[in-house]
Amino acid sequence: MVSKQPLIRRIVIAFVLMTVVVSGIFSVSIVATVHFVEGHLVPLELDGELDNVLAPENQGVLRPRLDGRTQLYATGHGAAFAIPPLFANVETGYSEVTDGDHAYYVMRRTVDGQDYILVQEQHEFEEREVLLYKIVLSGFVLSVLAAWGLGLMLARRVMAPVIRLANQVRHRDQLHPLAPALAPDYPDDEVGRLAASFDGTLGQLRGTLEREQLFTSDVSHELRTPLMIISTSCELLTVSNNLNARQQEQVQRIRRASEDMRDLVETFLILARRKTDKQVPGGEATLIGVAQEQIQQWAPAIEEKGLKLSLIEEAPDDGQYNLSFLRTVISNLLRNAMHYTDQGEIRLITGKHGFRVEDSGIGIPEELHESVFQPFVRVNQQRGEGLGLGLSLVKRVCAHQGWQVSVHDGEAGGTVFEVKLA
Repeated sequence: MVSKQPLIRRIVIAFVLMTVVVSGIFSVSIVATVHFVEGHLVPLELDGELDNVLAPENQGVLRPRLDGRTQLYATGHGAAFAIPPLFANVETGYSEVTDGDHAYYVMRRTVDGQDYILVQEQHEFEEREVLLYKIVLSGFVLSVLAAWGLGLMLARRVMAPVIRLANQVRHRDQLHPLAPALAPDYPDDEVGRLAASFDGTLGQLRGTLEREQLFTSDVSHELRTPLMIISTSCELLTVSNNLNARQQEQVQRIRRASEDMRDLVETFLILARRKTDKQVPGGEATLIGVAQEQIQQWAPAIEEKGLKLSLIEEAPDDGQYNLSFLRTVISNLLRNAMHYTDQGEIRLITGKHGFRVEDSGIGIPEELHESVFQPFVRVNQQRGEGLGLGLSLVKRVCAHQGWQVSVHDGEAGGTVFEVKLA
């Protein structure tokens, strides 16, 4: 699993962990050395002292030369050398004896039937041992703190170019055609190569965006003229008295289709320009008004397929919404429902700040509920006449307007698309 910690923190943690391991091993080694000295060198020292005491030249000396913390006891040498009860039962050789808060190193040897015991207090050695342990612990803590400070300083210094590059990318409009390149500000190292790669990618992205903006602008400009001609011609045909009712209905369908095309052109142009202002051209309308209009427009095609189309108003909604965007969303959802429904009905249900489009079609597998809003994704490649862009457009429009669109299975089968407008 990749760590989500910031790089600076990870570098500092690495420094501290390395120091903990190295200092820990060093400290443990010191403690082990102290225990080795206590367990091996002290017996050797006492054994050497006892050899000196029992040397021939010291025989008959009442008090051999010993330091103040070492005492000699022996049998057969009078009361002054009598063995205290505390050491009377110690085994031959080296041993340690404790008496409350006191501890002693003891070396016992038997020579010519006489027992000799050399006793040395541990008090001084323990004081030095405790002092050494305190020094080791203090050194361990100080080394960890020093590693943290040094690691933080080095991490900030190492990461400074990366942070600078990130701030340049975040706070400058890098997609602007006149934005300066980033690579010249950095040496030819890893960060410099990263900045150069970023410049190259941005160059490709700028070119792509420029081509897209030119394309959408050209399409919008070129389509407006024929759409205006179609709309004007429909108006002229409508006011003429030479058309029967059936022909007048067809002319109205052509007029509404041209209006839808004009709305789609504006929608594509706005989305391509990535405007964030929700108050875009197209006018405003109520939800029920647009729903009634779309029902009237799609009713002939849906009923011609043998399906029932109905509009249900569950609750009134007096909100005002962008006419072009709302038309686009409802129209694409009704078209999608018609394409994937063979029998039954399609219902457009409006409510307070939202609506649903329910159908009795083939449904959408649950694993495709999220991906169905992606471009070129179709539930069934053998059905419908589209390219899988309608629901993607719905998702983009809703995201632009701050609306929410979701899909789930209907209670009696089919699919339900729900749009929340607030």
